[in-house]
Amino acid sequence: MNDSENAVITLLAPCVTFGQIAEIVDEGATPCATAGVLYGAIFFTGACFVYSHIFRAKIRNKYGLPDAPAPDWITHLVCMPCALCQEYRELKHHGFDPIIGWAGNAQAQQQQMMAPPTGQRMMG
Repeated sequence: MNDSENAVITLLAPCVTFGQIAEIVDEGATPCATAGVLYGAIFFTGACFVYSHIFRAKIRNKYGLPDAPAPDWITHLVCMPCALCQEYRELKHHGFDPIIGWAGNAQAQQQQMMAPPTGQRMMG
């Protein structure tokens, strides 16, 4: 419950959290709305774990995380909201804000790189 807002959103509308995760993981190639709608459509079949576990695997591969204590598909099958919250937190841990999407994160990183260092002054 470190991020109670995300926990509540994920519990009530997991398609929102999933869409945010998918957009960041796919570096904008999969828009949040597209991933969320697709997830929502599959959700009612009970097989959304088949789609969502792919993004967990992508996060693990990108950051070198272990496939433990269970394979990704089992984690999503057994407790989808917990898995989505973990993935959301992992992205935040690596400096992304899933709420603002891929373009917002790219812009924020660019602004950080362009900002002058603080605490410097000219020597005279």
